[in-house]
Amino acid sequence: MNTTKHGLDKTLKQVDVLALSFGAMIGWSWVVLISQLMQRSGTVGAIIATLVAGAVIIIIGLIYAELAAAMPDVGGEHAYSLRALGKTVSFYCTWSIVFAYVSVVAFEAVALPSVLENLFPNLGNGELWSVNGAMVYMDQALIGAVASIIITWINVRGVRIAAIIQGITVIVIVLSGLALFIGLGVHGDTANLTPLIVGGGSGILAAMALVPFMMVGFDVIPQAAEEIDLPAKKIGQMLVLSIVMAIIWYLLIELAVGMLLTEDARNAADLATVDATQAAWGRTGALVLLIGGVAGILTSWNGFLLGGSRALFAMAASGMLPKFLAKVHPTYRTPVNAIIFISIIGTISPFLGRQALVWFVDAGSMGLMTAYIFVTSSFLMLRYKEPNMERPFKAPGGKALGWFGLLSSLMMVSLYFPGMPAALIWPQEWLMVIVWFTGGSLLYKFRGKFEGVQ
Repeated sequence: MNTTKHGLDKTLKQVDVLALSFGAMIGWSWVVLISQLMQRSGTVGAIIATLVAGAVIIIIGLIYAELAAAMPDVGGEHAYSLRALGKTVSFYCTWSIVFAYVSVVAFEAVALPSVLENLFPNLGNGELWSVNGAMVYMDQALIGAVASIIITWINVRGVRIAAIIQGITVIVIVLSGLALFIGLGVHGDTANLTPLIVGGGSGILAAMALVPFMMVGFDVIPQAAEEIDLPAKKIGQMLVLSIVMAIIWYLLIELAVGMLLTEDARNAADLATVDATQAAWGRTGALVLLIGGVAGILTSWNGFLLGGSRALFAMAASGMLPKFLAKVHPTYRTPVNAIIFISIIGTISPFLGRQALVWFVDAGSMGLMTAYIFVTSSFLMLRYKEPNMERPFKAPGGKALGWFGLLSSLMMVSLYFPGMPAALIWPQEWLMVIVWFTGGSLLYKFRGKFEGVQ
């Protein structure tokens, strides 16, 4: 077996890479977040928000593709920003993307009991406590926690096993999505699209703020680049292709929900895609989509645990975090302690209850766009400082594309600040941001104190 310079196994093939990225991007968002997206902006507003924010993501994806092909090293953002901007900036860049990944892992751990509740109505026993008005139940919290432990075990066992499971679950998602798309063609009604836009420009901006969280996932490819057994140029191509596929997927979902449900039905729905499929095919159709939703949770959860653990591993291996996070399992050749670190957060999060879903989306999206600011800056710096650097995949537009990507990322991150349509909620979401970056700064400062920990 081909082993990388960091002791990891180089086993991921082309289909694995595409399944990993596409599966991570579509995840559970196409079932859960579509309701929020359309309630904020209407059907056409949601489509506009997805197209505009999606165009920004494609630009950032092209930048990632060039960097990933030029530096196919574990940790992705870590490698690019370290070379371009230095150690301290690289730490905050990578710590930001890990925050986004951890937010997704926590989101999926909370979301799983929610979808299972639709499949098994008797769930919701053993009242524990109330979080922001939402009751937390023992059985639902335990389901999320146990699932977290299982996903952790799968990832510790090896990237190949994780990739196989990813491929299977992506197939399930696509098949369940087809039920919705066929329903659109058979039962869709354009009259349901009205009102086309809700909330005007502010509504579209508020919807745009959700799109980064929906689209996060392509950047898992750079995180695991060292474990990908493909030519460097092909890695970049797979990354861009996965983004385009995800955008098309979300646009079709939005159109289907908009044409299958009236405005009142969309506003009343917790899971609009499920209700839309039920409107087309009855309860059987809804059950098919819910099964696809469970598969979506697993693909996203698996993908971001894999990507986030590689980012932590890379940071620890380069001395930015305590060395125990760079430990490689002696048998399975996986970053075992980095996987467990993220999984602990995922295991705890179901005990925060359903209200935490919104917090993870908003705070994680801000972390994601912050990381993109650093990545686009790294791209520009390397274009200016190292014009002759070998680039197997070259992003079209060169420096102009980089500047547009940087300005777009700055615009997107501004949406989460006070006074903007998608401002973070105080205190919950801002506390998540403050605690994460304060804790990271302390780990970075005192990393040498942990050298003896294994």
